[in-house]
Amino acid sequence: MGKILVTYFSASGNTAAAAKRLAGLMDADMFEITPAVPYTAADLDWRNKQSRSSLEMSDPNSRPEINGRCDNIGYYDTLFIGFPIWWYVVPTVVNTFLESCCLSGKTVIPFATSGSSGMGKTNERLAPSCPGANLREGKVIRRNTSDDELKQWIRELGIHDLKG
Repeated sequence: MGKILVTYFSASGNTAAAAKRLAGLMDADMFEITPAVPYTAADLDWRNKQSRSSLEMSDPNSRPEINGRCDNIGYYDTLFIGFPIWWYVVPTVVNTFLESCCLSGKTVIPFATSGSSGMGKTNERLAPSCPGANLREGKVIRRNTSDDELKQWIRELGIHDLKG
């Protein structure tokens, strides 16, 4: 499947931990998506309809600014993209990142962290940000997801160059 990049946005550290596990299993490179203005606890208060994340997620066209970009994205054939599930979908800051890259001809595989939600309408929200890419169905990686389960998923995706 060629060179693999595991990229991720993590608001609280859970997605970063999942990304590191995934990258470690495949000996893949990593890239962290960081918002230009970091999210505070108040920004992430989903119970407050005026919190920053609530306002962003209520507008599917929201594209929060990010720091930097992955300048060597052309080197990779496969991009795993990780994020926490917010309001049953991908946070719009991830769309900002994807839209900053040329993904034509690449395979994009989402993975998410969530305490209880599934992937929801994630691919529906990601597809417009991935023109020309092969967007695959993703997986929720929970804290109790074993390495064996992750390896099985990776094999099912057709990636056979696992470490160990």
